[in-house]
This record gives sequence, structure tokens and C-alpha cells, in this order.
Amino acid sequence: MDKIAELFQIEGKILEVVPHGGGYINDTYAVSCELEDGSKKRYILQRINHDIFKNPEALMDNFVMICDYLKDIVEKKGGNPDRETLTVIPTKQGEKGVWTEGKYYRMLAFIEDTVCYEVCQGPEDFYKCAKAFGNFQMMLKDFPADKLTETIPNFHNTPVRFETFLKAVEENKSGRAHLVQEEIKFILDRKAVTDSLMDLLKAGEIPLKVTHNDTKLSNILMDAKTNDSLCIIDLDTIMPGLAAYDLGDSIRAGACYTAEDEKDLSKVYLVIELFEAYVKGFIEGAGTGLSKKEIETLPLGAKVITLEQGIRFLTDYLDGDLYYKTQYEEHNLDRTRTQLKLVADMEAKWDEMNNVIKKYSNN
Repeated sequence: MDKIAELFQIEGKILEVVPHGGGYINDTYAVSCELEDGSKKRYILQRINHDIFKNPEALMDNFVMICDYLKDIVEKKGGNPDRETLTVIPTKQGEKGVWTEGKYYRMLAFIEDTVCYEVCQGPEDFYKCAKAFGNFQMMLKDFPADKLTETIPNFHNTPVRFETFLKAVEENKSGRAHLVQEEIKFILDRKAVTDSLMDLLKAGEIPLKVTHNDTKLSNILMDAKTNDSLCIIDLDTIMPGLAAYDLGDSIRAGACYTAEDEKDLSKVYLVIELFEAYVKGFIEGAGTGLSKKEIETLPLGAKVITLEQGIRFLTDYLDGDLYYKTQYEEHNLDRTRTQLKLVADMEAKWDEMNNVIKKYSNN
């Protein structure tokens, strides 16, 4: 990996290149260098998984546009753009990344004295996470989202996901459709839900925004001294989207105390305390970055994204487990059932969810 690291405009002599972090998609390495004065400097070297991201050059165009835009905003606010945003280190030819040995790599500056957490320990962590991603929405509220390329086409286009699901039911490649008639009916009965957010966008009632699309706690660097959120990372899925997507993905993944493949569905339910903590933080962080109508659609975002993920898991189950890694035959089915149970529980708590929105949208 030393030879690959040397393709970039780094300072000093490379001491070591070692694996870093626990990402699921890209391969990440920490590059340690020694400067002339004997001090050390580190960088992040990443191999972009071009099986997932088919056009890494376009991905990096998005990446650099967003980082440059954020740096300008942070600087105008008197912040530290080197710590509060990511910095792309160009290649020696001045490019944003490089193809070598059939793989695509990029280099980032290492932000020192930070920590990253994998799991929310309770409402306070969830609130901090929400405030950071809400602030991300605020900073990018005036960025023209249509300038960005869809790094994964139709990623949160729920109507397209629904059509793909219908095709999977019809083709029944795995021969499993007879085993999941109840789950299929649950999804078919909610066709209108899958269209809801896209219909609002088409009608001009909510705007197209820059969305992160992977709003989990581990994608926030925290200051090691203050434990406050410092920098949003993992910008590969930055795309045009809806604010409700980012809140929805967080609620789907974090407002429930069970694993995504929990077999005991009695344990799977929306924790209103966690939902409220996230809504409070997201609305506070976003400030004037969200319209009244966008705030109203936040519960719908949670429901749509959770249903969408259930659709994706069941589609893969019907196709024969081709996309998601599975550890046993019914793994995707268990994942499907947790998502659908969560949707059902959201429907049962719909008034409570909307009361939370009213509580914080009036502040």
C-alpha cells in the first residue's frame, strides 16, 4: 500500500500503512508519515468499492464539491475547516483520486484527536447524532442539489423499489413466494405509502435537498476532549434527496433497541423516547434549513424508509439472497419481518409521532 500512498501529495516519509476503522463497503487505511522535523502526520487512504459505486470519479466530484462548499461556510462562521470538514488530498497529477491495479483510491487528511462511536447508548447520544445531521442539512440548505450525481441510482426512489419488488414476486426465482404471502400482502397494501414522498416532491410541496443517506452515529467524528460532534464523514452516498430520508434512515436503524434480524418480533417496536430525542436534535440542528412542510413529513420519512428497507430485504429473499450477505437461509426474511413490524408499530403510534413533531416545530 506504500506505493499507492506515494501517488498522492503527502508530506514526509511513509512509516506505515495499516487497516483503519470498520467500514462495510470501502477498504480504509491509516497512513503514518514522519516530517523533516521529526513530527508525525497521518492520512486516510481509501479504496472505493466500484462494485457498489460504479462511477467513482463522479462520486469524488460530489465529494469535493460538498467539502469545498462546507469549508467556505465553516470559515465564514469562524470555525476550523480543517477539523470540521473533510479535506481531499489530490494525487501528484492534481486529480481527486487514482485508478491503479484495477482499483480506485482516494486520500483524505486525518483529523486527529477525534473519536467515533458505533452504537447509541441512549437518548442523549441519539440527540447529538440528530443535531449533527440536522446542522448538516442547515449548512447545505442553499446548495443546488441537482448539481450532484446519483452515486447509487434510485437509492431512495421507493416507487422504483416497489416495482422491483413486484417483479421479484412475479418471477419468484427462489421458489419461496408461497412462504411469505403475509409479508407480500403487507407491502402490497401500502403501495400508496411508497409513492407518498415522491408525490410530494413532484407536486413541489417539498424541495430536493442534499442528503447524506447514511445517517448513523459512526459517521460522525466527535471531539475527543469535549465529546461534541465535530465532522460528518462517509460522504460517498451524498446525493439529491429529501430531508425526510435522512431522519427516516436514522429512526429505522436507531429508534429500536433490537437487532435488524431479531427473531422475536415482540421485542421490535418504535421507542418513542428515542424518536423524540432524534426529532428534537434534528429540528434544532437544521434551524431554518427545513420548511414547515418538510418538518411535517418527518414521521412519513421514518415510515417510508423503514418500509423501503423491508421491501429491499424481501425482494432479495425472493431473488435468492443475491445482494445482502446472509448467514442462514431465512436471514433476509427475519430482516424483512423486523422492518415490517416496525412499520406496523409506527402506524399504531402515528398520533404520538405527529404530536412530537408539533411539539418541536412550534419552538
